[in-house]
Amino acid sequence: MSPSLPEPVQERPDAKAQELQKAFDVFNQVSQELTQAYDALQGRVASLTAELAVANGELRRQYKEKEALSERLSLLLNALPAGVVVLDSAFLVTEANPAAKAMFGQDLVGEGWSRVSGQALVPTGAPDEWQVGSRRVSIAKSPLDSAGGQILLVHDITHAHEMKANLERNQRLAAMGEMAASLAHQLRTPLATALLYSSNLGKPELAPEARTRFADKATEQLKRLERLIQDVLLFARGESIGREAIPVAALVTEAVQAVEPLMKRHGVDFRVEAEVGDFIMMGARKAIAGALTNLLENALQVVEGRTERPPRVLLQARVSEGRCYIAVSDTGPGIAPEAQARIFEPFFTTRGQGTGLGLAIALGVARAHGGTISVRSRPGEGSEFTLELPAGPASQFVVES
Repeated sequence: MSPSLPEPVQERPDAKAQELQKAFDVFNQVSQELTQAYDALQGRVASLTAELAVANGELRRQYKEKEALSERLSLLLNALPAGVVVLDSAFLVTEANPAAKAMFGQDLVGEGWSRVSGQALVPTGAPDEWQVGSRRVSIAKSPLDSAGGQILLVHDITHAHEMKANLERNQRLAAMGEMAASLAHQLRTPLATALLYSSNLGKPELAPEARTRFADKATEQLKRLERLIQDVLLFARGESIGREAIPVAALVTEAVQAVEPLMKRHGVDFRVEAEVGDFIMMGARKAIAGALTNLLENALQVVEGRTERPPRVLLQARVSEGRCYIAVSDTGPGIAPEAQARIFEPFFTTRGQGTGLGLAIALGVARAHGGTISVRSRPGEGSEFTLELPAGPASQFVVES
């Protein structure tokens, strides 16, 4: 009798229902989580969309503001009376406003600045000032750090230059009017002396030695008259600054060589301290050298023959921050405060044989070159006159290219 097979286990219907229910519950939970995640994602998308809209609106606003600013700047550049030239790192003109184009008479964009400046700019002798046709212009440079180029601001200073020249001329004319009476007195004294000596030359009984002495005296007074008239004409005419490049070291050497023999002859201890390197100044070499020599000769005259203090003259020269300072100091008697206030006035002098025009002319030369002369002095302690003039390296007086 064969063994009987086991009967298959029959799952209960309620167990299957429970499993299906569990699976359905899991599906519902996952579905809910997906729905929540989708809702959250939609919320995030909406938030990002809103943020993007705000950002786009801000960008549009900034763009419109920058566009308006660019338009205003363009209008401003076009309306500026000064010329504006923008150079790139290769010194090619990338932008130029109408004023710059009118000054240089050509379309500058794309041209090399070295070629434009070489054709249009004529040096005037003053740093950063040039002649463009009938105009006088000054050029100021500003670097463009981000691009490595430059912005050139070209000012038309023709009117200001003319006003300055007219003012200086009017000041000289006013000074000439004020010194007319003094001039008459200055001319009368040597002229009367010369006439007196000349009248004695006609006496037949005059000894040859006396005749020679009177002739020399008359000639001396006539030369004094001639020097006085030359100084007056020089003061009235004024000095042009010229266009000559003058090495400061050479100027100092020239002045030293002119007065050093006189210093030695009168037993004056003359010392020079100059640290000027290879700096230069622009102007009339003869006029500036004459002004410096005048200061040195004045110092020599106040120390010679004095016994209370060793006669000493010191010349010091230095260049600092675009200015040359040449100081002449002495161990003379000094200048009284009331005299210092008038020391540069025409015909004011504390010496009997002086014309009183030397310092006035020297000051005029200094001012014509954009400088000045100052004085420091205390009675009994000597004096110091300082000639101050613009100076710098040679590249300062040439537009960079």
